[in-house]
Amino acid sequence: MKKVRILLRVSSNQQLEADGDLGVQRQLVKEYVAKQADWVLDDKEYFEGSNSGYKNTVAERSVLQDALQDAERKEYDILVAYKDDRIGRRMWEIGAYVMALKSYGTDIYTVKDGCISPETDDIMGQMMLALRYGNAQKSSSDTGMRVKDTAQKLVQKGKFMGGAAPYGYRLELSGEISKHGRALKHLVIIPEYAEVVKYIYDLSLKKEYGSTKIAKALNEHDKYKNLAPKDSWKSGTITSILTNPIYAGHTAYKRRERVNGKYHRLNSEDWITSFEANENIMIIDGDTWDRVQEKRKQRGDKYIKTLEHKNVKVIRRNDGMLALIDVLYCGYCGRKMTNGSKYNYWTIKGTNEKRTSKIAIYKCQDAWQGVPHDKPKQIRADKIEPIVFNAIAQYIGKLQENENIFQQIENNQEKEKKSKEKELKKEKESLEKIQKKIMIMEEHIPDAMTGEYPLSLQELVTIINKYKEQLQEQQKLVSKKEIEWKAASVSVNDWEDIKSKLPSWQDIFLNTDTATKRVLVNKLIERIDVKKDEIIVRFKVNLNDFFVQPRTSDGFGVQSARVQL
Repeated sequence: MKKVRILLRVSSNQQLEADGDLGVQRQLVKEYVAKQADWVLDDKEYFEGSNSGYKNTVAERSVLQDALQDAERKEYDILVAYKDDRIGRRMWEIGAYVMALKSYGTDIYTVKDGCISPETDDIMGQMMLALRYGNAQKSSSDTGMRVKDTAQKLVQKGKFMGGAAPYGYRLELSGEISKHGRALKHLVIIPEYAEVVKYIYDLSLKKEYGSTKIAKALNEHDKYKNLAPKDSWKSGTITSILTNPIYAGHTAYKRRERVNGKYHRLNSEDWITSFEANENIMIIDGDTWDRVQEKRKQRGDKYIKTLEHKNVKVIRRNDGMLALIDVLYCGYCGRKMTNGSKYNYWTIKGTNEKRTSKIAIYKCQDAWQGVPHDKPKQIRADKIEPIVFNAIAQYIGKLQENENIFQQIENNQEKEKKSKEKELKKEKESLEKIQKKIMIMEEHIPDAMTGEYPLSLQELVTIINKYKEQLQEQQKLVSKKEIEWKAASVSVNDWEDIKSKLPSWQDIFLNTDTATKRVLVNKLIERIDVKKDEIIVRFKVNLNDFFVQPRTSDGFGVQSARVQL
């Protein structure tokens, strides 16, 4: 009698949970084994749940490795599966696996096809085996493409494609049934968690906190700490929340891609998202989501390498002591000033106790790196910041006195936004024309192959490739125009934010933390150039007719500070 073991595999959690496909497989295989007079079913069964036989290699599938090792130990003679695709769908690997089992004296049978194990000297049989799994691999590839195309269309229509619910939501039965008879679910907002999401976006946008700092702030707050997805908040969780368009009401697909068995995040330009936002699942408005992405990108672009940190990426974070770090420039060489905070040390006489104090300073990069430079090469923050804040306070006062200024600001910004939107639309139309040309030319490939088209196949392919090169360039141009348009939109909204907060801003500079001051400074000031005896502040809005006056300060060596608008 030949000892027989069963191999069962389901490729999805739905099949596993429903037990339908699994139950059918087991019953059909048992009936097949019972019909064989010299076969006896062994107690051991190989089961593989929710594991793709196409995406996963033989080496990654522990069940197949167990079956192979047992065959090497001569524990059984025949392995039976329902269909050949239960073994796998990889052309070369599965053929080699079948022959490896054969070398240990174990044959593979399927209910549908009988024995699929050729003899070791049957070259033609081995070629047919490779062809069998070549077709299986192609079938999976084609099915995968159809599934992706279908998923893309469903996502674009706003459908949630399954998986675990993102933070802030739960899954509930929608009342809909799929064509496969499965009950479908949809996302429902959890109000308490939604408030946390809003707070996370608020910290990112208004405080310009990074993911690590947001996680720390949440963990230090009893209420928010208890609402963490697991034991505590982590920067990776925060990043996931801040980059998921689901919170703006947009379902998304293809946010990551599997390459060589590992998943890699894709750029947002490659995502497939719904055309329209679903207000039923919207926690953050679309404008806020876009502004957060823009701010995060700006911070990401600040990664630098320094001589002091070789091979280490460093980001200039806003959690330091300096509120003007993003807008302050050396008035002599034009280089941006950086954090030059230093420590003073001293010893108390009599007790010999050591003391230290930290002094916040702005320093010129060129001067500190040995480049010939006029003095000074550093400026104390406690000397320059009061002067700048005083200038900002007066500037805000002039804005409040002249309400028509904001109307002009809004008009100018809206004109710029519409201009950018018009440019974007034009480039998108050009992109569509190129895509249409490529599609038309590709439809004529069969005619060119049979000689029924005026151009030869090679000439046609050459033209198509030329159009595809144009397509790539046009896609880059469209992406550039989209960034410009979004930047214009952010600018409009920034000014709306400024206008709504003007009455309290003068007090904010006296009472708020450095992180908030830094954000407010960046909204109002384009650039500050500082010299030993002069500070030039360039504001983002020209108020030349309303505000031009000198400033004086003692204790710093600054005899006058000129505001240039």
